[in-house]
Amino acid sequence: MQHKLFPHLIVATHNEGKVREFAALLHPYVEEIVSSGHLGLAAPEETGATFADNAIIKARAAALATGQLALADDSGLCVNALNGAPGVYSARWAEPGRDFTAAMRRIEKEIGDAADRSAHFICVLALCWPDGRCETVTGRVYGTIAREPRGANGHGYDPIFIPEGETRTFAEMSDAEKNALSHRAIALRDLADEYFKLHGS
Repeated sequence: MQHKLFPHLIVATHNEGKVREFAALLHPYVEEIVSSGHLGLAAPEETGATFADNAIIKARAAALATGQLALADDSGLCVNALNGAPGVYSARWAEPGRDFTAAMRRIEKEIGDAADRSAHFICVLALCWPDGRCETVTGRVYGTIAREPRGANGHGYDPIFIPEGETRTFAEMSDAEKNALSHRAIALRDLADEYFKLHGS
């Protein structure tokens, strides 16, 4: 049986879809993850100008509140025809009420007749210790925007994103298939390689 490098890790999110992804992807390294949502921690205001800023804000707040190692991500969809929007404002495009159906309709409306439907998902992970120290890694996956949402799996903008080399959207894939390709999976693998093994050794 493989030794887990960390018995316990706080994942700073209130998004249950992300919790499930983190649990699957971190299984080889972490015995148990607990989300800040499950702990009843307030979500800090994401005032950063970049994905890295916001990831650090969330992870640092959870680490300081619990006195434990905490991991957070900030991620978004960047559409080339929209000059990288919604980008760091991806979640805000779904407000109020985290209505990603409306956000996806907005993206399609704003792309309009543009020939370029290329886009990428980006994920910046921040791993923070209670002493305030943080490390970050970045993962990206490139693809195109589907003309209409397809699939019932995943979360967020998954129903309109088709990764390179695929004809299906992320929402049409199983969790295992998506986890082999996604921006979050890429970032978590890099984090595991660079930091979990280093600091857990």
